[in-house]
Amino acid sequence: MKYKMNGLLAGVALGALSASSAWAEDLVIFWAEWDPANYLQELVNEYEEETGISVTVETTPWADFQTKAFTEFNARGSAYDMIVGDSQWLGAASEGGHYVDLTDFFAEHNVGEIMAPATVKYYAEYPGNSGKYWAIPAEGDAVGWSYRKDWFEDPAEMEAFKAKYGYDLAPPETWAQMTDIAEFFHRPDEDRYGIAIYTDNSYDALVMGVENAIFSYGAELGNFETYEVEGFVNGPEAVAALENYKKLYSYTPPGWAKTFFVENNQAITEGLVAMSMNYFAFFPALLNEATNPHAANTGFFSNPAGPGGAKHAALGGQGISVVSYSDNQEASMKFLEWFIQPEIQQRWAELGGYTAHAETLESDEFRQATPYNEAFYQTMFTVKDFWAVPEFAELLTAANQRLYPYIVGDEGTAAETLDALAADWKATFEKYGRGQ
Repeated sequence: MKYKMNGLLAGVALGALSASSAWAEDLVIFWAEWDPANYLQELVNEYEEETGISVTVETTPWADFQTKAFTEFNARGSAYDMIVGDSQWLGAASEGGHYVDLTDFFAEHNVGEIMAPATVKYYAEYPGNSGKYWAIPAEGDAVGWSYRKDWFEDPAEMEAFKAKYGYDLAPPETWAQMTDIAEFFHRPDEDRYGIAIYTDNSYDALVMGVENAIFSYGAELGNFETYEVEGFVNGPEAVAALENYKKLYSYTPPGWAKTFFVENNQAITEGLVAMSMNYFAFFPALLNEATNPHAANTGFFSNPAGPGGAKHAALGGQGISVVSYSDNQEASMKFLEWFIQPEIQQRWAELGGYTAHAETLESDEFRQATPYNEAFYQTMFTVKDFWAVPEFAELLTAANQRLYPYIVGDEGTAAETLDALAADWKATFEKYGRGQ
C-alpha cells in the first residue's frame, strides 16, 4: 500500500469504510477516456487495499461521454455508482433527478471550506448561489498557456522585440502583450507562427477559448441568477474581447480552423508556435521528451489579464457525483468521505490528478512539483464557467453558430455577432420560462 492515514481519524474512517463492504463488493465510476481517469484508477486501487471494496473507473472516449452518460441516466440505469461529470451537466442532471443531493454531505464534512471556492461554485452548486450541492470537486482544470522559452530568451529576439514594442520580451501579463508577442513571432515564411488557440466548434472548445478573453476583459456571459444576457455577453468589454480573439486567430498556423487540445499541443511539439492555449490536464505530455522534442525549452503561464486588470480563465475539469439510480449509494458516500481527506487529496495530486483541495493547492510542495503547477494554482482561484442550466447544450450550439463564422470566416463584426448571440440566448431562456 502506497499510502496510510494517520491517527485516530484514520482508524475511525477506515472502520466505517470497511463496514461498507457489507453493502457493496464493487463500485463503478464513469468518466471520459484520458490520463486523469488512469490516475484515478491508481488512487482507487489504494482504496481497495484499505477497505476491500473494489472500485473500477470505467471510461469512454470524450466524443461519446455525454451521450453515453445521459442515455444511462434517462433509462434510470444502475450501471454507474458515481460519475465524474462536466460542470455544465449540473443543471440537467440535478433537475432530471439523476444526481443525489449532496447538500447535507457538504455541511457535515465542511466541503465548501476545504475546496477552492471557485471549484465549489462551478463544479458543485446548482442553481447558482442556492446552497444546493450535487458534486464533489474532483478534477480541477482550466485553460492555461505553454510557450517556447528558447524563443523568448534568445538575445537577438529580445533586442528586436524591445526595439519594436518598447518593453521586454517575457511571458505576457496582459492580453495586449500576448497579442504583441503573437504578432512578433508570426513569420509564415520561416514556418514559424505566433500562437495556437481553440477554434473547434464541435462541442465547447471554441467557446472555452473565447471565454478566456471575455472573462479577462471584465465581461460576463450573463446574470446567472436572473438569466439576463443583454448588456452582458454583448457589452463593450465582451465586444473588445472577441475582437482580440479574432486578431489572435490571424497569427495562428495555416489550417487552424478546427483545432482543440490535440492540435494545440502539437503546435508546441512540432515547433510551430511561440505560445499555445490548452487545458492544464494536457501539459504533462509537453514535459515528456519522448512526446515533445522541445520539452526542455517549454514553459507555462496562466491566462493574462485584460485591459482593466481582470484575470480569469475558462473552467475545465469535473466534479464527482453519486448517481441516484445506483444500488450502492451508501457505499459511494463512504468513498467520497475517503476521497476528500487532505492526505488523499495530496496523494491524488502526486499521482497526477489536478486536486481542487485548497490546502493542497496552496502548499509549496504542490506549487513547486511541476513547471506548470504554479500557474495552475493561480488559475484555480479565478476560474469562471459557462451556463450550467439544463438547456446548456442549446446555449452552446447558438454560441458556436455565432462565434465561428466571425472568428474563422471573417463574417460580420464582433458587435453584430454578440448582439445576435444575446438575442438567441434570450429567446432560449424565454422558451424555458427562466427569468420570468
